[in-house]
Amino acid sequence: MNEPGIQSLMDQETLDRRVRAGDTPAWVADHWRSFRDGLLGERNETPFPCFFGAESVHQGEPLYTAVPSMSDADALLTLRDRILEYLDCYRDHADRASLVTFFEPPERSLSEAEYHDTLWHILQTLHLHDPEPWPEDIPTDPDDPHWEFCLGGEPMFPTCRAPFYERRKSRYCPIGLEITFQPRSLFESLGVTGDTDAGQHARDVIQDRLEGYDGVCPHADLGDWGVEGDREWPQYMLSEDDGQAPSTCPITITRSHPKPAAQLP
Repeated sequence: MNEPGIQSLMDQETLDRRVRAGDTPAWVADHWRSFRDGLLGERNETPFPCFFGAESVHQGEPLYTAVPSMSDADALLTLRDRILEYLDCYRDHADRASLVTFFEPPERSLSEAEYHDTLWHILQTLHLHDPEPWPEDIPTDPDDPHWEFCLGGEPMFPTCRAPFYERRKSRYCPIGLEITFQPRSLFESLGVTGDTDAGQHARDVIQDRLEGYDGVCPHADLGDWGVEGDREWPQYMLSEDDGQAPSTCPITITRSHPKPAAQLP
């Protein structure tokens, strides 16, 4: 951790120090400031909805990496390596140590549909090059309420911020794509999964804050893992325009291991 270069796994102190010293590209510095100010600031006199995330940034708990492309094979394989490194160390780092990934912005503005395509291309690539088999207790069908994305044998919840959000400012990033990876075991260790009283209380608080912060009702796709009728995958990148969002999950999951040889676009 904290090796030289933006593609290393960095703790928050190291990232902030490198940004202040001018040792990162401008887009990394812009991402960091946008992420920090978004989670620690207020909108409509309402703090950022996810109080766990806001508190973790205030305490300097997340880990970070930057990805210099949303499609380049080497960049995405390096991202895979950073996620696996994170999975090896996050439990010892902090109780709320999520992994925040900043992607270099594209040369042109992308539509919402293109950002959805980009997210699922990234997750599909990570799956195809996963060194571990898909967990036996996680379904391979994204339409199952117990499905969620896995890497390195760990179920996790990736959430995105992106430039196309106009109404849902809690998901807005003016710079480019951001994905925050949160292992399910992180929620379990905090006792805030959807099947606990603490988890349901946390959800109620977050949804109340969401309405105040965004100025619109919480998204209809928000739900809990394992609850019939709720699905994980649409929550990774919530739709702004339903017509530009996928109607079915655009990822193919296989338990076979190692994965078949795949050519990356």
